[in-house]
Amino acid sequence: MSDDIVIDVEGLTKSFGNNTVVRDLTMQVRRGQIYGFLGPNGSGKTTTIRMLCGLLRPDSGRGTCLGHDILTETAAIKRRVGYMTQRFSLYGDLTIRENLEFVARLYRLSRPRQCARDTIDRLGLSGRADQLAGTLSGGWKQRLALGACIMPKPDLLLLDEPTAGVDPKARRDFWNEIHGLAADGLTVLVSTHYMDEAERCHELAYIAYGEVLTHGTVEDVIDGAGLTTWTVTGPDLQVLAKELAGLPGVETVAPFGMALHVSGRDSAVLERSLAPLRERGDHQWLRGRATLEDVFISLMGNVRDEAA
Repeated sequence: MSDDIVIDVEGLTKSFGNNTVVRDLTMQVRRGQIYGFLGPNGSGKTTTIRMLCGLLRPDSGRGTCLGHDILTETAAIKRRVGYMTQRFSLYGDLTIRENLEFVARLYRLSRPRQCARDTIDRLGLSGRADQLAGTLSGGWKQRLALGACIMPKPDLLLLDEPTAGVDPKARRDFWNEIHGLAADGLTVLVSTHYMDEAERCHELAYIAYGEVLTHGTVEDVIDGAGLTTWTVTGPDLQVLAKELAGLPGVETVAPFGMALHVSGRDSAVLERSLAPLRERGDHQWLRGRATLEDVFISLMGNVRDEAA
């Protein structure tokens, strides 16, 4: 395997009872890459992350993480991975400084106090170093948790929905830091619900009901969907949306601010269905490129149809 490949897994499957959470998952992640996992709750993102870092054993499949076998060398993987969980897991009754010094000692880092000071400075926590962690806002807790993850200098950072419930500015600051870490050679695997965050990833995969529906760069995913999309503005869009639903060729009708996005894969059929509505002149119709959100709405619609 190339040294540039950090994660290389094939056919990973995991079930809990009769519920298959991850089904035949195959993926590769390159060194220094930010790889995004998208998908609804229960889609298998967290289970996949836990299998990759050795916390869960897959029922079937094979692969390596950081060159170590995910079935037989889990201890070696854990020593080289930083894992930031969905829930804040540090001590609320310790200060930022005390939490970081504790983590440094836990990992047996030399000069733990200096390591904690360096991490505090890097992440802009100096003014809050003596504040109790339990009194921090969501954004500051997130920054502290990230500091604890990167202090041991891992080779791979796993982030499980790290910005859930965090304000937009804190999310932007967090992602600026992640891109800085990736530029220094750290590989990052991140799960998220947010489309704007997905667009910040070098590559992404969309997972639903345990299966990868699409993967690649944002451009690859959008182009591969083959969607034709119209943006519609004007009055009474909710009435128009009901009129559009169910027309031949119309796969999705979704509100975007003061507009509707109308999409379908069969361009010719979609055009024929929309022609009478466009000729009425009640609304403004602009043909454009599908967005990432258009693609994922369409994918979820198709998955629901197949499940039904």
